[in-house]
Amino acid sequence: MERLYFDYNANTPIRPEVIDIMAEIMSVPGNASSVHYHGRLGRKHVEHARKIIAEGLNSRPEQVVFNSGATESNNTILKHFDQEDIWVSAVEHSSVSRVVADARRIPVTKDGVVDLEALKEMLEAGPLPKLISVMFVNSETGVIQPIKEICDLAHHYGIKVHSDAVQAIGRVNVDMKTLGLDYLSLSAHKIGGPQGCGALVLGPCEEAPKFMHGGSQENHRRAGSENVAGIAGFGKAMELALGQIDHYEGLAKWRDKIEEAMCATEPSMVVNGKNAPRTGNTLNISWPGQLASMLLMNFDLEGVSLSTGSACSSGSIKPSPVIKAMGADDDVALGTLRISMGWNTQEAEVDAFIERWKKIASRVQEGAKAEAEKVTA
Repeated sequence: MERLYFDYNANTPIRPEVIDIMAEIMSVPGNASSVHYHGRLGRKHVEHARKIIAEGLNSRPEQVVFNSGATESNNTILKHFDQEDIWVSAVEHSSVSRVVADARRIPVTKDGVVDLEALKEMLEAGPLPKLISVMFVNSETGVIQPIKEICDLAHHYGIKVHSDAVQAIGRVNVDMKTLGLDYLSLSAHKIGGPQGCGALVLGPCEEAPKFMHGGSQENHRRAGSENVAGIAGFGKAMELALGQIDHYEGLAKWRDKIEEAMCATEPSMVVNGKNAPRTGNTLNISWPGQLASMLLMNFDLEGVSLSTGSACSSGSIKPSPVIKAMGADDDVALGTLRISMGWNTQEAEVDAFIERWKKIASRVQEGAKAEAEKVTA
């Protein structure tokens, strides 16, 4: 049985072109901070990638700071401010929400979009924060946040804005100047690059908080020897991803095809964020009354890899905080699945997914029916 991969929002398969350039660079020794030939060669690769990433964001190369990924970027920014000086949306990734557990939450609508009216009221009432952090595209639902409007509101009060944009790059246009963002977090592995490589991109203010101390790398902004091969792979992945935005937008027709099939098979299914702007590659859907962990095991047995919207730890099941923040009850939140596609998803895989879903749904429905008959017997 051919395995199907529908978990691109967790990790995107690395692109062949990225593997090629990384393999070439890894075969040659050299530290990008060294002044000899091999060091200069490494520096050339790093600066070329920096230029690609900056141009893709309508930023400047000197504003791109390479690091280990978005979690490091998020920590770098958030730990620069006191928790009482930070507001975050109620649907942030754990690399934000758990870092500032006591930060004030900005509510969202039932479709998972930051409630701009509520944000206005919070700003008018005060006390004001120094930083607002809102994920550009929600990693669970694919909902696109009104980042420009948030930046405009925040800047009116002199507040800086940070956005974790790992799910946005290559899926939607991200223009830092137009948006007015002060800080942006990126990870290479979300766009077909290597794991363990990312960047913090600074806005016009160019204020650069430091998280890693010691060396003078990255213009004294992030200590530690640069991951030359990873950075070069990141640059190549960025170049390819920016050329595929139309492809990601086109994935919406396959997302809708899966959505329609799942809802037709089980009418109680709930599509989370359905009425909000969403990236074309992501479907977040709940089966009320069923546990996502059980559904996930069924999909795995059928050769399908996807994610659950619930966090499972130590044998306990907890409803997704994101889905709960959207107003869903536990019955819905505990039965949430995330289905995500990417740069090399094929329509034949979508069709195969639907057929396997029908088998799973039939099995679960029959089991539920048998249980109900036992109760009434």
